[in-house]
Amino acid sequence: MKYDYLIVGAGLFGAVFAYEANKRGKKCLVIDKRDHIAGNIYTEEIEGIHVHRYGAHIFHTSDKEIWDYVNKFAEFNNYINSPVAAYKDETYNLPFNMNTFSRMWNIRTPQEAKAKIREQIESLHITEPKNLEEQALSLVGTDVYEKLIKGYTEKQWGRPCTELPAFIIKRLPCRFTYNNNYFNDRFQGIPMGGYTQLVEKMLEGSDVKTGVDYFEFRKENTDIAEKTVFTGQIDQYYDYCYGPLQYRSVRFETEVLDTDNYQGNAVVNYTDRDVPYTRIIEHKHFEFGTQPKTVISREYSSEWSQGMEPYYPVNNDENSTLYQKYKDLADKESSVIFGGRLGQYKYYDMDKVIVAALESVRAEFGE
Repeated sequence: MKYDYLIVGAGLFGAVFAYEANKRGKKCLVIDKRDHIAGNIYTEEIEGIHVHRYGAHIFHTSDKEIWDYVNKFAEFNNYINSPVAAYKDETYNLPFNMNTFSRMWNIRTPQEAKAKIREQIESLHITEPKNLEEQALSLVGTDVYEKLIKGYTEKQWGRPCTELPAFIIKRLPCRFTYNNNYFNDRFQGIPMGGYTQLVEKMLEGSDVKTGVDYFEFRKENTDIAEKTVFTGQIDQYYDYCYGPLQYRSVRFETEVLDTDNYQGNAVVNYTDRDVPYTRIIEHKHFEFGTQPKTVISREYSSEWSQGMEPYYPVNNDENSTLYQKYKDLADKESSVIFGGRLGQYKYYDMDKVIVAALESVRAEFGE
């Protein structure tokens, strides 16, 4: 055997595991089917702008240890995520806060906003929400739901809100302050120079091969490593023997525009159902860019089918039951570690991916 670990996937989970194993004197080979490292956090330079090829990635955490950990590999700027929602010819701040309510109802005080929301909720008489629409209405009332939730959610999931389960929206935080910071986390920012160079530093000391399909690779390299760390789809690993899990996919349309500022914000959500894309990202604003041109990406949510790129697990009861069957198989594996969003069929923020990877490392090395 040439390696201690074959790590399948050069995204954040695989890169953290490789870095930590390497630090402990282990030899790692990292492969990825894409032609680049860094997985979905990959950034590429276009017109001097670090473009998030697979959608906006803003690092945020309240875990000081994780913040210190990522800062070993990159210096982070002071970007604060403050998205804007466009509904028809109206513009609102997100998350739902006093700027949102003031614009929507021409009011100024938290008391007025609370009264308006309470009045709308009480008029609906929803006691036991039967679907996502009723759940959202019972939390924020008609206006916020109709303008800022309904259309966006239906585009995200590809079906009417009345056909989506209520548990998808457990809570809809209303912030009764004039604060546009989307996250409540203590630490937040974007790596200066993009995410790719952060992952590059994590992978120093490991052998890396891109453009390699694991399922083809293992046919000819059965004994290349003592153990495998697999961050791809757990259902695909087992050849979909219980049937495929469900995912949502995303398609990106990226273009360079001959203007220095297209929309004035990094993230603008389009909450009107009639607009086909869910949001537009203007990448230069993540790093306060002053380049003469700009690069934007439109995001289109879609159903996933085999052969497409899976982005989000669909964590409903049906899929959770199916995933457990695959996990039971995985738990019997002595030489394979499953990790990451696809390997563990779980939606992870970046900081939680790192936490999960470090937990796998500690379990693996008995620490």
